[in-house]
This record gives sequence, structure tokens and C-alpha cells, in this order.
Amino acid sequence: MNLSMKWLGEFVDTSSFNDIKDFCEKITISGSKVEKFEIEGKLLNKVVTGKVLSIEKHPNADKLVICQVDVGKDSPIQIVTGAKNLKVNDIVPVALDGSTLTNGTKIKRGKLRGILSNGMMCSLQELGLTKNDFPYAIEDGIFVLNEPCELGQEIREVIGFNDIIVEFEITPNRPDCLSIIGLAREVSATFDKTLNLHDPIVKAESNKEIKLNIENLEENLCPYYNIRVVRNVKIGPSPRFIRERLRAMGIKPINNIVDITNYVMLEYGQPMHAFDLKNINENKLVIRLADAGEKITTLDGVERKLSSSNLIIADAKGPLAIAGVMGGEHSGISYDTVDVVFEAANFNGPSVRNTAKEHNLRTDSSSRFEKGLDKFLCRKALDRACELVEILKIGQVCKNVYSTGNLDDKKRIIKLDCDFINKFLNISLTKDEMTRILEKIGCEIVGEEVLIPTYRNDLENKYDLAEEIARFYGYDKIPTTCLKGSSFGYYTEEQIFDKKIKQIMLALGLSEVMTYTFISPKHYSKLLLNQELMCKKSVRIANPLGEDTSVMRASAVPSMIDLLSRNFNNKNSSVSFFEIAKEYENIGSQLPLERQKLIAGFYGDNVDFLSVKGIIEEFFNSIKIKNYDIKATKDVQYYHSGRCAEFFINEKSIGYLGEIHPTVLENYNIKTRAYIFEFSVKDLFLNSNSDVEFIPIPKFPAVKRDLALVCVENLPVFDLKKIIIDSAGDILEDAELFDIYIGEQIEKGKKSVAFNISLRSKESTLSEEQVSATMKRIVKAFEKIGVKLR
Repeated sequence: MNLSMKWLGEFVDTSSFNDIKDFCEKITISGSKVEKFEIEGKLLNKVVTGKVLSIEKHPNADKLVICQVDVGKDSPIQIVTGAKNLKVNDIVPVALDGSTLTNGTKIKRGKLRGILSNGMMCSLQELGLTKNDFPYAIEDGIFVLNEPCELGQEIREVIGFNDIIVEFEITPNRPDCLSIIGLAREVSATFDKTLNLHDPIVKAESNKEIKLNIENLEENLCPYYNIRVVRNVKIGPSPRFIRERLRAMGIKPINNIVDITNYVMLEYGQPMHAFDLKNINENKLVIRLADAGEKITTLDGVERKLSSSNLIIADAKGPLAIAGVMGGEHSGISYDTVDVVFEAANFNGPSVRNTAKEHNLRTDSSSRFEKGLDKFLCRKALDRACELVEILKIGQVCKNVYSTGNLDDKKRIIKLDCDFINKFLNISLTKDEMTRILEKIGCEIVGEEVLIPTYRNDLENKYDLAEEIARFYGYDKIPTTCLKGSSFGYYTEEQIFDKKIKQIMLALGLSEVMTYTFISPKHYSKLLLNQELMCKKSVRIANPLGEDTSVMRASAVPSMIDLLSRNFNNKNSSVSFFEIAKEYENIGSQLPLERQKLIAGFYGDNVDFLSVKGIIEEFFNSIKIKNYDIKATKDVQYYHSGRCAEFFINEKSIGYLGEIHPTVLENYNIKTRAYIFEFSVKDLFLNSNSDVEFIPIPKFPAVKRDLALVCVENLPVFDLKKIIIDSAGDILEDAELFDIYIGEQIEKGKKSVAFNISLRSKESTLSEEQVSATMKRIVKAFEKIGVKLR
């Protein structure tokens, strides 16, 4: 919400606000947060008014002329220009040598076709203006002023570029502050200044009344609705003070009637609409829900298909406006409008919000209605609009005000508990001091009760009263105290395990990353997955920022591969990332199923399948997972066929390791081999062991034997090692693979696999008989599956 300090001065004395930074700081401390402030036309420098004394043809250019311009100095200055709209005695803006325009352009003297030019005469655009600001000016050409001024006067003063605009961040619970009057109340209370409010006075001198009929079919969605007719309007530009104030507040002036509705909206915070009476069929307005499929072309020129949940204002034939959002194209004001119907209504906030969201049409009007407005604003706003019509003498206001709904003037009552407030805030104010603060924000104190003004819907209980007293008493005056009571916080076992995973991964040389849980559905097809099926599993975001973040990911793999792609294309030669990522699965009407995955991604010169597998083995060893199995799999589409392993514990799958499929790499523009592993954090947690086990130094020597085996080429080494572990018994200390050979002396289709086996007993030195018996058991187990000694 923008605040014009000049406009604010109509309601609060601003003469003492000499330091705008101090003003912004104090109003922010009292609870109305200032985002920034801006001085209108602050870049305009050394641009003054000048009078054209003479115009001569340029001797060296047909399209240029030489002007002598009086800028209030001892002698005229010479300016060369190509403008066609100048004549002698015109008053124009002149950018002198060394001046600056609104866009930051510096103007210096120079020669044009050999003739010295000591500055530049300015157009509207060069001053940061449009034809809407000064309707009598032309858009293409020098701005010829028709404003009272002195020669040599700073142009900022002449065109009204002397305001300060303060931008506020208004929270959703304070719709009253989306207005000049609402912010004036805050300023009045913060700086203890008198608030000067004006009750609109409407004379309504029209001799001819026009009969209207209102039918409100949805009073729950439109609790109050009132309209008034203005006859014989004279459509034209608004007076300068209205145009300047609208411009300062960020709204483009259009014409006097439309500008009045915008002016009142900014002043009171109550959106309004103006209908052209001749476009209201049978002089009847109906407030109803739209019929499904009904269409309306809104003021922005877009035809919109309405749904049965959209509240509309209609006449006897069809829709005229989308209630609280935007008027219809054919109901608006044009230059041939004769009779106007001003509308000020109170619409249900959620209904307006849903409609605006459905049509992707958020307006100044909808942004106010959706927060919940005070019903009592409607009549005040309507009267103010009609008062402005009479002040500007642009129409005849009819006497009758047509309305539907009731205005219940019963105010909300909250008990004033001074003891509670003092204890809650740790201050010591008297009831009179609290009363004075609450009265400054419009509350009325009757005995021990606080009557809340209707525009403060956010005040609901004693805590809200305490907040109001605190912010106007001064947060800086409230003494600092230590927290009372005690609390005890601790990590859950699962959280401790997550921290342990991160510590191990970092120790193994990986870097932790955090990726967005929102992705584009297109990622699924890039991973060679069934996009339709995966989209059904994914949770779709109701109000996404865009297509790229429209679903909550059902898999963390797209996020990791996308991260690898961005790093590769940013010339990072080698990466190793990990994340404890969240995945979400749509399970119908219930909340989505949330899972945690440990996922890691790798590429680089020294990275291959076995090196990544080694990281997994070291990780499993660190969290004491030993009873796992590994099997080759071709079930995962985004992994390279034959280069993917699935990990099991007690025959339950816990995750995968694989090389990314070449087609997927191509889809993500990754021109090197890349690897990913993914594990269920829950399964890792359930199968890990956090107990610290003391293993004494062995007392007896180990016996080592080498075992070379010949087996079919596609038999996993992991299966061979598992047979050794199962057959050797308790005296097996280690079985380490040290050689795999395929080639001469080995039958085609087979391979030689060699292990170094270490045997040790905890009770005694192993005898040759014990060692031989163990090795025989191992060999016999291999023979049962067709594996022979080499």
C-alpha cells in the first residue's frame, strides 16, 4: 500500500515530519511496517520552465529548428530541436546543461549540425509522465505547459512532482490500513496527533429521480449493497489534484467518474464501481451466482467463462460485473455516458478470493474484499463519491439510495483487564493510560468494557488489546526480562540417526545439498518413467508458482539428476552430492504419505560403479549394517541396464545403486557417466545398530588361505562371498576379494575369482585339521552350485 504524504496531510498535520527516515522508523516500530519511501521525481535536476522567444530554421538541417528560450536568466539560451509542435510564447520544460531526467539521462550542451544547443526541451515521457497526467498535452512532441508558473521555476514544483511516497507492507488482518484514512489513524495514534476526518455531505439537488430495482439472491455472499444514480454527468479529465494523488498512489487516471471510484477506494479502502445506466437492462440489478458456462467480457477486454461458484452483478439479460473483482466491458463508463450508477458493496472475502484465483484476475478491488471489509464503509464511500461529483460540478446526484442487507451497529465488546495486560506485558500502566491509548485507535471505553470499532475486525480478545497497548506505548519502553519456567528439548532417535548419516557422508567426502520438493511433471518422462502414472502418485499443488514447481515430487531422483546437470553444464568437472530428501505420495483424500530418502549423485574422472559401491559399503559398516544382500536388477528405468544393483535386508528391498541410463543423461544434457544411490532412511534406521561394541585385541594368530574359484561369468561376487561367510562359521575373520580374471586358460563364459580368507579362533591357536575342515566345507558348498576350484 502506497501512502502519499501530501494526501496524508489532509487528515493529520504532517508539518513536523521533516525527516522522512525518522517518520518511517517510528511508524514501523508502532506496527505499520514501511518497505521503502520514494521522493517523486527525485532524479529530475536542473529542469526548469522556459518561454520560447523565437524559432528559426536550422541552416544545415531541414528537420531542425533553432529556438531562443527565456529560462529566467539574464539572457535567453539557444536550443536546437526537431519538435514540430512548438510556437513562439509557448511555456515548456527545459533541461539545462548538466541536468538529469527521470530515467537518469544526463543532458549536456553540444552541437547539432554545427549549431550550439545549450540544453533540451522535454516531452511528457522524458519527465516520467503520460497523457493521463496532463490530458491537454500531446504524447509525441514537446510538453507545452498550461500550468501557472514562473520562468526558471523548477519543473518538479510546476507538475506536482513534490510528494513523498511511503510504501507499507500491510498484513492480511489489517484491511483497514489499505486506505489513506486507515494509515492516517495509525499515524495519528503513533505520533499523538489529531485525526481530522470528514463526513461526506451530499446535497442531491437533482429534480428527476430514476427508479432502480435491486434483487439480492445471495445475501450471505453480499451482506450489504447500495447504489445511487448521478444524472447528466460530464465525462472528462479529472482535476489536477485527483490526477496527482492517483499517480502518487500508483493508479493511472482515466476519466473523472472512474477516477472518483479509485480515489474513494484509496481514501476509504472501499472498492467501488460505476455502471453506465443505459447498459443496465430494465433498470434492474441482480446479485446472484453465475450459471455454469455463462460468459462475460471484463474491462480488460478478456472474455471469461464463469462457473456456478462465481458471484456476479447482473441485469435482466446477463452479467454486468464479477462481484468484487472487475466490471464488465459493456457496463463501464465511456465518453458518451449520460447517467451513472455508483455501486459500493460488501462482498464475502473467501468468495471474492476464490473467484479472483479461478480467473487469475487479482485486482486492487479483490485484494481488499478478500481480507474482509467493514460493512459500514459502503454508505460512507458512496456518499463521498457523490460529494466529489458535486464538488467538481460534473453531474446531478439523485436523492434516493437503493440498498439491500442490514447494518447491525452492535459493536464487539472485550473486557479491559488491566491487571492481566500489565502482567502480560511486564509494564505498569493505569487504566486511564490504557484508555487513552485505546481511544486513539478508535475504541470506546465504557466501564470495564472496550467497544471495538467496526473497522477493526482483527481485535478479538484481551491479547489483541495487549498488543495494541504495547505497540503504542512503545516496544522499546517495555523492560527486558528473562524467560520464566523451564523446558527440556531433545533429539529423537530418528533425528540423531539423520545427523549421523550426514556426519558419515561428509566424512566420506560428499557435499550436502538441499533441493526443492516441488518439481515439474516433465521430469518423470525425462527419467523414462510413465508420466501419467507418476503424476497420479504425485501431489499436485493447488496454487503453483509455475509449471516447473507444480507437483510435490514422488521421487527425489529428478532433483538430484537436475542438480548434476546444472553442475556439469557449469563446468564442474567432478561432484559428489548427498541429501536426506523428502518424497510424497498421493494416497487419496488423506494427507500425502511422506518418505525420507538418502540419495547421492556422482560423476567425475575417478568415479565409477565400484568406487560408489565402496562408499556404500563403508557407510553400511559405519552404521553397523552387515546382513545385507546385493542383487543385479533391470527393474528401474532410469538406471543403465546391467549396471544397477538392488540392496536387500531380510529379503526386503531398501534401495538401489546404479549408473544413469544414457538416454536420461542425454535428456539432462550430461555428457559423462553419472551414478546415483538411493536408500530408505527408515529401513536404514530400523536395521542399524548404535551400540558400541568392544572387541579385544586377538590373543591368537590368524591363518590365511587363498581360494581361487571358477564360476559362470554372470554370477555376482557378492553371492560367492556370502557362501564363504555362511560355510566358514565363527572362525572366519575376513574374506577379501583380490582378483577377477577372464581370458586365456579360463573356459569361455566363465571367470576366475580369488579371495584371501582369514581364519582366527578366539579360544586357541587353530590347528591344521580345523583349517582344512573349514576349507573343505567352503569348497563343498561351492561344488553344490557348480563352482569349482581353479
